[in-house]
Amino acid sequence: MFRVETTRTPARTALGLAELIFHSAVRSIRKTHGNAIVGLAMQMLQAIMMIAIFYLMFALIGMKSTALRGDFLLYIMSGIFMFTTHIKAVGAVSRAEGPTSAMMKHAPMNTIVAIFAAALGALYLQFISAVVILFAYHVLWQPISVEYPVQTLGMFMLAWGTGCAVGMIFLAMKPFAPEVTGILNMLYQRGNMVASGKMFVANAMPTYILAYFDWNPLFHVIDQTRGFVFLNYAPRYSSISYPVIVMLVCLVLGLMGEFYARRHVSASWFAGK
Repeated sequence: MFRVETTRTPARTALGLAELIFHSAVRSIRKTHGNAIVGLAMQMLQAIMMIAIFYLMFALIGMKSTALRGDFLLYIMSGIFMFTTHIKAVGAVSRAEGPTSAMMKHAPMNTIVAIFAAALGALYLQFISAVVILFAYHVLWQPISVEYPVQTLGMFMLAWGTGCAVGMIFLAMKPFAPEVTGILNMLYQRGNMVASGKMFVANAMPTYILAYFDWNPLFHVIDQTRGFVFLNYAPRYSSISYPVIVMLVCLVLGLMGEFYARRHVSASWFAGK
């Protein structure tokens, strides 16, 4: 009945949008588990299990000698962290709430906020997990030496950015073919267990095998990351520009598709799903 009218300056609008994204990101994180500490511990446990599995696999089949000279566990973690960050970003953005979600009935909420919130929630969980695991390894096992830490962090953000961009493609496709999109999403995530190249050193791969991997932006991100982490490794078959270009193209196409779907989607589309 009574409402105080306030002047909406650009700064006030931006601050209100940032606050809305923050609370939406907290909500997206809490959806995985009611207890924030337990949810974070589960993410860390997944990463630790992957590191342990790959370490045992490399040790059993005798591939430790083919890895880079340096800390072997750090070599494994450099691939695992980039892989999980990319895949979690793909999954989080592709599952972001769409225009028919009940949350969209609340006035300031929109699909862009939901997408940003899902992406930031995935980034937060993966970044904290990586920091805690690396700190524990540094303190309890042996000191970690990263040659270019700032550039390595940049590759971490690029892995997240490319994951968000690919997730946007799946999100734009989902209203039109939800079953097919879910299958393609699963195939992409499962296929990257091998296609990401986290188990291989690109410089040591034959050219005919390298052709099966260099289409993947995550392969380039992981290889460049190892070039920044290790002093004695210089990537020759990967680049930073390729994943950046793929990220921008997928982001533009995904936003265009999401905008079109948002204008034409109907709740009745999913009545029989």
